[in-house]
Amino acid sequence: MRLTKVLEELGSSLKKYRNDADPNLSGIQMDSRKVRPGDLFVAITGFQIDGHKFINEAIANGAAAVIGENELELSVPYIQVFDSRLALGRAASAFYQHPSRKHTVIGITGTNGKTTVSYILKHILEHAGKSCSLLGTVSYIINNEVYKPSNTTPDALQIQELISKSNDEFVVLEVSSHALKQYRIEGLELDYGLFTNLSHDHLDYHPTIEDYFEAKTLMYNYMKKEGSAVVSRLGEWGDRLDSILKAKEIPVYSIGYDAIHDLKIEDIKLNGESRFDIQMGGITYPLTFPSPGLHNVYNAAMAFLTAVKIGISPDVITKALKSFPGVPGRFEMISHPEGATFIVDYAHTKDAIEYCLQAAQEHEAVKVKHIFGFRGERDKTKREHMIKASAAMSDEFTLTFDDLNGITEEEMANELKELNERFGMNKGRVITDRTLAIREAWENARRGEWILITGKGPEEYQSMYELPTSSDKETLLYLKKLQNKEKVIG
Repeated sequence: MRLTKVLEELGSSLKKYRNDADPNLSGIQMDSRKVRPGDLFVAITGFQIDGHKFINEAIANGAAAVIGENELELSVPYIQVFDSRLALGRAASAFYQHPSRKHTVIGITGTNGKTTVSYILKHILEHAGKSCSLLGTVSYIINNEVYKPSNTTPDALQIQELISKSNDEFVVLEVSSHALKQYRIEGLELDYGLFTNLSHDHLDYHPTIEDYFEAKTLMYNYMKKEGSAVVSRLGEWGDRLDSILKAKEIPVYSIGYDAIHDLKIEDIKLNGESRFDIQMGGITYPLTFPSPGLHNVYNAAMAFLTAVKIGISPDVITKALKSFPGVPGRFEMISHPEGATFIVDYAHTKDAIEYCLQAAQEHEAVKVKHIFGFRGERDKTKREHMIKASAAMSDEFTLTFDDLNGITEEEMANELKELNERFGMNKGRVITDRTLAIREAWENARRGEWILITGKGPEEYQSMYELPTSSDKETLLYLKKLQNKEKVIG
């Protein structure tokens, strides 16, 4: 593709370009080490590394042109822009020939539920005979090939490249607030924009909860002309978003408990699997969903309404929901030989923790135990609320290490002890080694108890622990295998 074609897409982000050269571009890169002859290099001002420092390296590697924010004179065509991240998204979309226009694209934003809703939708679509790509926290799945994710939402270059490779009819995409503020979905065009909920999270990145909410609303700037929104109005933020979108004349379909909504939830029964009714268009549909918890009722309802708007029949959706296999690391159950139930979940906000603990209570657990921690140099303002939620809803809890993310073990250990003393209501204790915290719970588990291990979900450990395992699930399976071996030997 010629450079001038890319320049046409930059629009208001273009600041200055004075060069008659029009090289034929062979690719786009934002990492100078990956530049090959003929590539366009985009210099990103990052949070730790400034890409402008590597422009000379990119040119030495064969860059045919460069995009950046600084005032520079280079030996190759240089395009100065107001924001390199925004320009990257537009340039990548142009280079890959606007791939989102060739698919039905569903973007999902919200604090909790993005991953589960995306997997439910993929399951429904495939049950209906459709093909579906998925880009999210657990994995990127394109043409049935699974790729390990780099972020909840890939960078703008990776998004456009992945979607351009997809031969699937549908693309489901988790959209984080970080991605929206950093223009990672710039150049994408969405057919459906889903909003699940909003709760206290990421206030290390966003100065206020209002800023966090406003970041979520940015997703709706990327709707196709005929695009529409599906909004959960089970809280005040959904109500506010509904008003904002209607003012923008974006069609909005909502779920809730009242008849004013396009999908009304009623008659919920939570004991083991989730059973509930939904009303749409004067018709009642009884639903059975194998994933437990009230939050999964909401997730299933969001997926149901979206699938109906896509054009899938309610009968097909109902059958698909009944056979949903679950999501890796999302309320994943592992049984204990003594009759206890262990749960691995990604929950890392107050609301998500409450959903998990409430689900355990709904199963009439004899005792509810909870193991969790916090990520270093991440949103510290939510830690107090998470501990208070666990102290209020569990019988006992253990604070342990999550990802340290740049702080020392001593710093994190001291903070865990201090938080436990202040907010633990005499129910908590600290075992810093995550695998030992899990082992202690495993060795003392009794019939009817539920033990929830939250925060990591399917993610691998970043720290070295005593047991030779790399994730919460692997630790549980290791302990289970060890116990079974001891029984055989005994």
